[in-house]
Amino acid sequence: MASSIDYSTFPYHIRTAVWEITLACCFRCAYCGSSGGKARENELTTAECLDVASQLSALGCRRVSMIGGEVFMRKDWPEIVQALTSRNVKVCIITNGFRMTPEIIAELKRVRIESVAVSIDGPERVHDRFRQKGSYARALETLTALSSAGIPVSVITALRADNAPLLPEFFETLKQYPIFAWQIQACSPMGNASKNEVDVRFDAKEVMEFIKKINGTTNFYVGAADNIGYYTLEEPFVRGIDGLTYGGCSAGLTTVGIDSVGNVRGCESMYDPRFNEGNLRERPLLDIWTDPNAFSYNRDFTPDLLTGTCKDCVYGDTCAGGCRSYDFFTTGKLYENPLCALRKRVSPLHCRF
Repeated sequence: MASSIDYSTFPYHIRTAVWEITLACCFRCAYCGSSGGKARENELTTAECLDVASQLSALGCRRVSMIGGEVFMRKDWPEIVQALTSRNVKVCIITNGFRMTPEIIAELKRVRIESVAVSIDGPERVHDRFRQKGSYARALETLTALSSAGIPVSVITALRADNAPLLPEFFETLKQYPIFAWQIQACSPMGNASKNEVDVRFDAKEVMEFIKKINGTTNFYVGAADNIGYYTLEEPFVRGIDGLTYGGCSAGLTTVGIDSVGNVRGCESMYDPRFNEGNLRERPLLDIWTDPNAFSYNRDFTPDLLTGTCKDCVYGDTCAGGCRSYDFFTTGKLYENPLCALRKRVSPLHCRF
């Protein structure tokens, strides 16, 4: 049944989406949160994906981050991207950079991709150890190839215990490449990272200080993702625009996640069936999004839900306990953040439940 709610007056509008179009990948990384490698059975067909693109556009989505697995493992990715860009929805693709070819670059230009982000873990010795020999060199080659073709390119680094101390060293390498941004985020203990008990501990306060220190010293911006923070003196200098501060988790408020078989959740980092709000093969996105019972962990948030050290924090009303996904996969709770830089704490070894 179609939703009877008037979307124009609905308090929550989709502005951004993270869309996993396939779980197929050329790697099987030990820390992969989605346990990528092999495509799921019965992934959305091309026709279904084109319909999803239409629905996202109709609901006012402005930007889609397209992820995998590895996006380029799916042959119809250009059609899906073009279905969005032709409707003036901006698209960024996140890739490991290993399969980049001149043909793919030509297609990226043809479908008017906004940008490409390449995941690089740090220096070669740490990057290749978890992926495969030669993957670091290929990723760096991809940075140059994309930029040379006029495609804006950035780098994403997910921090763990092994690579967080190497940020200064890796920064010296990145300064030699034509990127426009470097996003630093926490590796969440979900999927393979949880199964393999990957040590994800690092000092968030030190990372915030590092980001502030280097911003403005090179020609690309360095930013902290929403699962690192919060509200230290560095806060106004690490969120993408000077003066911008973290405003709380946006999952189910302005952001939606979609996986390769059509499951809808507030954020693709909330990678657990408990957060599935519906499936696009069963209900249209409008119906799922406007369901009065959906995304209640954020839509019904009140500060009295905060636990642990977050409970008495003066920023609790705004921060709301930080990244909902990271909270859940580290503590089993939704409103208690173990990576809060304000308290200079470190994250736990792996999922605790």
